[in-house]
Amino acid sequence: MKRIEPAAIQQLLDQLKGEEVYIHLEMTTGAYAAHRGEANLAATAFISNAIVTYSQGSIAGEGPYRVGLKTEKGWVFAQGLTHWEDAEHDKLIAAGHDGDGKLVVALQISREPF
Repeated sequence: MKRIEPAAIQQLLDQLKGEEVYIHLEMTTGAYAAHRGEANLAATAFISNAIVTYSQGSIAGEGPYRVGLKTEKGWVFAQGLTHWEDAEHDKLIAAGHDGDGKLVVALQISREPF
């Protein structure tokens, strides 16, 4: 993965706008390491292969970035994104890593299930 390029992400969001797409979105504050008995509260949120159609998609921020997708009845929102995989031309794979390189948030959007 490499550092996010906002213009390239915006282009992908525009390309997929108005189509039924699959969303994978997860956030963790250390839940993957909770088994080690750390004192901090570990939380996680996870949704995979939810089908949405969005009428507006945008990336904002100076880094870390946030991506918002406006759906018919609400929003899908991910904040804290730092890196992306640009090898895929028809799907978005983005992630946010903390200062130690640990995953904090992931957002994937594709025409195909994950």
